[in-house]
Amino acid sequence: MEIAHPYLLFLGDVHDDLAAKTAYGIVDWRRDWCVGQMRLDGCAADAELPEMDIDAAIAAGAKTFIIGVVNPGGVLPDHWVETIVKALDAGMDVASGLHMRLGAVPAIAEAAARNHRKLFDVRHSTERFNTGKGTKRSGMRLLTVGTDCSVGKKYTALAMEKGMRERGLDADFRATGQTGIFISGRGVAVDAVVADFISGAAEWISPEADSNHWDVVEGQGSLFHPSFAGVSLGLLHGSQPDAFIVCHEPTRTKMRNVQHPIPTIREVIDATTYMGKLTNPSLICVGIAVNTEKLDEAEAKAFLQEVSLEYDLPATDPVRFGVEPIVDRLVKEFHS
Repeated sequence: MEIAHPYLLFLGDVHDDLAAKTAYGIVDWRRDWCVGQMRLDGCAADAELPEMDIDAAIAAGAKTFIIGVVNPGGVLPDHWVETIVKALDAGMDVASGLHMRLGAVPAIAEAAARNHRKLFDVRHSTERFNTGKGTKRSGMRLLTVGTDCSVGKKYTALAMEKGMRERGLDADFRATGQTGIFISGRGVAVDAVVADFISGAAEWISPEADSNHWDVVEGQGSLFHPSFAGVSLGLLHGSQPDAFIVCHEPTRTKMRNVQHPIPTIREVIDATTYMGKLTNPSLICVGIAVNTEKLDEAEAKAFLQEVSLEYDLPATDPVRFGVEPIVDRLVKEFHS
């Protein structure tokens, strides 16, 4: 899947920042690929890029119109179709991370055909996956898991790849969601894989490797989320991690879009260790990544110190304070 950049990021009229996490992720890790953003009236998200309409984006060199949002069910709103058609008519390709296929909308399919433009549905892989086998394979793997959805699993994995490489380790980020695919240019959106093949897809993205190579696998959902626990479990079994990091947002009381309470970090560590040992009996937790965006610096540092002492694990905010403490623990456990 070769998605041409620069990008124009489309935020639609989403109601909060989390709904635009795809756009934010692209900006955070590939800002130089983005010429601007386009928003509709009522949009509550802002990726802090120059505001552009389609003509201005074309003039700035944009090649792909990225639908940079997520929503429950992954459905493309009808009132966005006109804008997408205009992008195609102007000469841009269109890429989406929604579950709904772009080509399933007749007006979009017709516009792509008449303009000889490409439609990229990054959640829908053309690869055929086997069922997972759970057989031990060479190489090492690190998985990010969460107390909830949208708590920083992707950012933690990307930060760990960078930090591990800086330490001289052989590490590659493995994308399992639409934003990660936009950022890395490869991967598979496991939440769109037929259930029987999720663990097989995870095995496919983290295959046999050199004994010192690390695949840093982007986690999805949460084992405790009633909507997405199945995806999280399949990814855990298929990625067969040697180590995992728990990602947490400390100000939430309920899980996103449901009424269930946030599990404790201890519950996540215990459940991940217990269920993950099916395919790797040596699985261990090597750190806790906390999204402290809603805490001031003093509160953040105090919370991280408290969590680190409670669990006897390094705790940090990968974006705010870096991942060096977790990399230290990883090196101590596996390379000393």
